[in-house]
Amino acid sequence: MRTILLTVTAALALTAVPAAAGFAAEPSVQAAVRRPIVFLHGAAGSAAQFETQAKRFASNGYPVEIIDGVDYDYSFAAESSSAVLNRLEQRIDQLRAQTGATQVDLVAHSLGTFLSHSFLRTRSRAAKVAHYVNLDGATALSRPGGVPTLAIWGEGATSRRIWGATNVYQSDQSHTQTVTSTQSFVQMHRFFTGADPSTTAVVAESGLITLTGKTVLFPSNAAATGARVDVYEIDAATGRRRTAQPFAQFTVAATGAFGPVTVAPQARYEFAIVHSAGHTQHHYFQPFQRTDRLLRLLTNRPGEGISSRVPVDPRHSAISLTRYKEWWGDQGANSDHLTIGGVEVLNAVTAPRDKRAIGLFAHDQLVDQRTDLSTAIADFDEVFITAADVYIPASADASGTVSVTIQSRAAGGTQQFTVQNWPSHTDRITLNALDL
Repeated sequence: MRTILLTVTAALALTAVPAAAGFAAEPSVQAAVRRPIVFLHGAAGSAAQFETQAKRFASNGYPVEIIDGVDYDYSFAAESSSAVLNRLEQRIDQLRAQTGATQVDLVAHSLGTFLSHSFLRTRSRAAKVAHYVNLDGATALSRPGGVPTLAIWGEGATSRRIWGATNVYQSDQSHTQTVTSTQSFVQMHRFFTGADPSTTAVVAESGLITLTGKTVLFPSNAAATGARVDVYEIDAATGRRRTAQPFAQFTVAATGAFGPVTVAPQARYEFAIVHSAGHTQHHYFQPFQRTDRLLRLLTNRPGEGISSRVPVDPRHSAISLTRYKEWWGDQGANSDHLTIGGVEVLNAVTAPRDKRAIGLFAHDQLVDQRTDLSTAIADFDEVFITAADVYIPASADASGTVSVTIQSRAAGGTQQFTVQNWPSHTDRITLNALDL
């Protein structure tokens, strides 16, 4: 599987894409071009990678109900690739029936493009797809299934292409960034509708919004059955819960689905995943701004999966940070910046560009109450993830706070998180950053 992934990591010459200025109003899109959009992620991914784009489409008049994604286990251990394609077709058929549209627009990334090419080779399936977007993935000698195709390529060889497609090269963008970037959104909107978007912003809604999603095990995307999700509003300045009891609570069932939860667009929330063993994972987000139907709470059961590699101790907090735009720490002025408790975490060891890390784990690796950012951590030496040995003092009752600041490269803006300093032997902290 890694061989496949390594073939799709490349960098290509940027095709300039004018980004339209943001407007507060939400312009209408002609009903004829409001086809449902279905997203198919790549290895170790999920439908959450399309959250921002879904909100951008919604900010341009698309109904949120017609934008969806299909999650699957990229190892195909519990489900074959054929079964995944069957589920993809079922979801396409559901959206067609729901909207009356004869066709959908299909978007795929990385490993998802290989699956999509297979899907579109069947004539009856290709007939259900009006447009296909191939994000930094498989090449081809012709358009898959003859479907009109837009191929967007990130960093790598400019020789990659799909013959007969519109090929766009964005060489300054990393592998997952091609899914989430403003430039990719503009290209997709043009391709689907024949017009530029009126805004590339995620335009905040004025009234209450709803959140729905799934609580799943990383990276299999299997439902985290047996867990409970408690939802709290928190104070942005302190990270503390505004109420002692959650205002919403869900038990994770076979589908992993939870919601809907009604929230305010500019408020901050904590989603606490309480596992049957009593261990809690605290998910924090930036304000959601708009209704979100692709929310994914990624977790592991205590002692299982990648979380089992994180050393725990009552004296330190353990934080994982997810951003669907790779962390760069070795690109000089073009690097990202991430500070935890005032300590700059990203450098050439913790976040080299070629690691393509979108998940970063920060914890006291040697449980020695010291920070060492000069040595790579072998337990996290794999694609898409990285780790940093950072001592983050914890309190037994989480009465202290941890301050995290993210400054995204290329004028991507600043994000701030302030959360409680939960002790790592009983609690984990996950920060879900915007892919700015």
